[in-house]
Amino acid sequence: MTFPARSAHIERVKFVGAHVSAGGGVENAPLNAKEIGAKAFALFTKNQRQWKSRPFTEENIVSFDRNLKEVGIDRKHILPHDSYLINIGSPDREMRDKSLNALIDEAQRAEQLGLLYLNFHPGSHLNKISEQECLDLIAEGIDITLSETKNITLVIETTAGQGGNMGYKFEHIAYLIEKTKQQNRVGACIDTCHIFSAGYDIRSNEAYQKTMEEFGRIVGFEKLKGMHLNDAKVELGSKVDRHNSLGKGTLGIEPFRYVMNDPRMDDIPLILETIDPSLWAEEIKTLYSLIG
Repeated sequence: MTFPARSAHIERVKFVGAHVSAGGGVENAPLNAKEIGAKAFALFTKNQRQWKSRPFTEENIVSFDRNLKEVGIDRKHILPHDSYLINIGSPDREMRDKSLNALIDEAQRAEQLGLLYLNFHPGSHLNKISEQECLDLIAEGIDITLSETKNITLVIETTAGQGGNMGYKFEHIAYLIEKTKQQNRVGACIDTCHIFSAGYDIRSNEAYQKTMEEFGRIVGFEKLKGMHLNDAKVELGSKVDRHNSLGKGTLGIEPFRYVMNDPRMDDIPLILETIDPSLWAEEIKTLYSLIG
């Protein structure tokens, strides 16, 4: 395997974790990450199935910071995820406004916790408007959200393309970054299951290198702020979003070996969203065992 260096100034260390529960209070997420041996984690800062949520208390914020220091995880290795209800590309004005307000709220919640990123699915046209119109709505929504926040970077996740979701082409991600006014506050997240389902093969070293070279050329690895490491239950190009446990799906284990030995993925959160949380501790160990 031959990989270009991400940066000569970054120690080549991987930071692997999972999307852990924040049940009982957001401050529990770091402790849940520690329990599975994680060096990074993702979380929902609110109930992802509800539009509204209680504001954080001062105790939530102070305890989150204290627990984060206790487990020794850096904020740059935390990749919070927004609610799956949000669709800032919606052709329905009421739904879009509701989604935009929710995204702004989630970005502000992440900032309250001192987090650097908010990962989000770009949005869906619902087969009611063109992809171009949808992308422009999403770009506008990104700009509005950034204008209502101070430091947060919005991280656009690659999608499988299911249900009219945009982001299934690297060109979509690049367009959204290019279209926004504060490009320094917009990044990308690669989901291995999603890109495979969208048609990007990573199962062999040759295929992996080709796909990642394409991402580097179109989006740029300087924009990569995190990855979701998921096996898939679906075939290449199916445009269906179905995750699987590592090594138990159509991707197999080799793509994750390539990721773990690729210096372009150093020093960013590598997050499991695989389907069996009881396997996360084992999967984290497996990923680290692939290095070298």
